[in-house]
Amino acid sequence: MSNSGFETKDGQEPLRYISKQEAEAVETELLEDYRFGKQQFIEILGHSCAMAVTKVYPLKTLPKKQPTVLIICGSEENGAIGLVCARNLRTYDYEPTIFYPKKSLDNLYKDFTIQCEKMDIPFLSYLPTEVQLINDAYNLVVDAVLGIEANSEEGNKEPWVTILGIMKQIKIPIISLDIPSGWDVDAGNTEGISPEVLISLTAPKRCAIQFSGKRHFVAGRFLPYDIQKKFELNLPKYSETDCVVEI
Repeated sequence: MSNSGFETKDGQEPLRYISKQEAEAVETELLEDYRFGKQQFIEILGHSCAMAVTKVYPLKTLPKKQPTVLIICGSEENGAIGLVCARNLRTYDYEPTIFYPKKSLDNLYKDFTIQCEKMDIPFLSYLPTEVQLINDAYNLVVDAVLGIEANSEEGNKEPWVTILGIMKQIKIPIISLDIPSGWDVDAGNTEGISPEVLISLTAPKRCAIQFSGKRHFVAGRFLPYDIQKKFELNLPKYSETDCVVEI
């Protein structure tokens, strides 16, 4: 197993940037061998993403009077993580709005949707094509669109093509969950967006080597030590009880 990566801040072994195949193997092992539930896995990651947002953009630092955040969700796992992130942000007194244009038929993802609805989180019926409306209404955008499970063909279909075109024009900060929209998991940024913040889930993917935004976090503290060792992840040290760490 190759050990490509960059040295971490405290001089420990280089952090690995894993391939799509390795990331899928880590998740499979968690779900099948370690008996993590799918809901549990998504819940941990969604909560971690919300915590990262609060670290970079505390309520008191948001430029608008209302602490509004737009979360754009895809139909697969990354979108479900976005739903959980939105629900957690709501409990931290942010005002999330969700755009979820292609709702999943998965019962678990339906449950996450209902939870958000029950917490009075609004859902947009469409994404404004006039980008200035988005810039004026929200402080931040959370990109939870395609993620690692989406193949390139899915990304080239509607509504994702139109959404990506709109997101490329957004001027307010974008926080991408795991894989910035339009990026290839392994090859990186071809025609994708340029987020200000990236939150890598479990471990950074190879595409993250090309990330040139302001801040990059990893949400993988929950990973059992034996999995970290097996995949030579060399995750950075987490501070005290933090569930995310900046790299």
